[in-house]
Amino acid sequence: MRMSIPEVYFRKIGRGAEECFSSLLKETKKLLSCYKSGSIVGIKMTVGDEGSTGYIKPELVRLLVDALKERGVKPFVFDTNVIYRGSRQNAVDHLNLAYRKGFTPERLGCPYIIADSVFGNDSRRIKVNFKNLKELRIPSYVKAADDLIVLTHITGHIMAGYAASIKNVAMGMASRAGKQAQHSSIKPVIDTDNCNLCGCCLETCPVSAITEMNGSAFINTGQCIGCGECIACCMLEAVTISWESDEQMFAERMTEYAHGILARISRKTFINFAMDITEECDCIAGDDRRIFPDLGIFISDDILAVDKACYDMLNDKRDVFSRRDRINTHVQQFEYASEIGLGSLDYELVKIP
Repeated sequence: MRMSIPEVYFRKIGRGAEECFSSLLKETKKLLSCYKSGSIVGIKMTVGDEGSTGYIKPELVRLLVDALKERGVKPFVFDTNVIYRGSRQNAVDHLNLAYRKGFTPERLGCPYIIADSVFGNDSRRIKVNFKNLKELRIPSYVKAADDLIVLTHITGHIMAGYAASIKNVAMGMASRAGKQAQHSSIKPVIDTDNCNLCGCCLETCPVSAITEMNGSAFINTGQCIGCGECIACCMLEAVTISWESDEQMFAERMTEYAHGILARISRKTFINFAMDITEECDCIAGDDRRIFPDLGIFISDDILAVDKACYDMLNDKRDVFSRRDRINTHVQQFEYASEIGLGSLDYELVKIP
């Protein structure tokens, strides 16, 4: 059991993100010292979907890659395929998107790979013993990994409220089957008074669970996987969820996935980029609405501490991630993460000048 309070290093954006990150990496060399020469280190991040602009740029990733290579480490960048429609449902489209956004081996200084195979069906089972889950589904690489660095672009999220490193690991390092398992408790319904049958949700649903019925959209809850894409696309607030019964389950399953994955990995570092913060996550194409000024970059070896430190600084005056009538999923996520031993709610913030 960890007794010492984890350190979270922070540096303001200042003169630019590249200068900020470069300085932070130099001042936190001891966090990277755990990665030994010759080791293969996966850098987990996402490029977002087509049209999204807030993702971590390849120039920033290159700074980390170069710092690792100076230590004799063999880094690579990776992500996994998604369960919803878009440019990341298979590795071919996913890689082409990444290359268009500049995540080529030449610009990164290392390979960019899709860790769960061409069609996202590389899924291994691991046994766990959590309250909600007894089994996780993760790609072969994740099951075998010893070294990990997680790069996370902080955003809002349609269901998680606040999306940071815990969400990045839980969703981004699960197989498609694992992603579906985390979402499966969330079942949206249609408010027929608001629905004008525009067809957006019918076109967006990745499993065709939405049809027309009596002049309104209708969701087949037995077929629904709970991904939340219909909620994100509806501009009329016609797609609703019983948050009181489902949101806590989603937060807990996501936290259990992050814990189960990270428990298998020996050496890990978490880096949160609090800049270009949007209301929706990078999976929502074209969401350029910034909800907070650029803040800075946080780094720690404790996933809960780094997420909590970033959240605390962003929400010094108000909770920018609370929306509509939902309860605070992110607060539940923090409390449950502490309860199951994922990390520490207490931290020492070390500000790098």
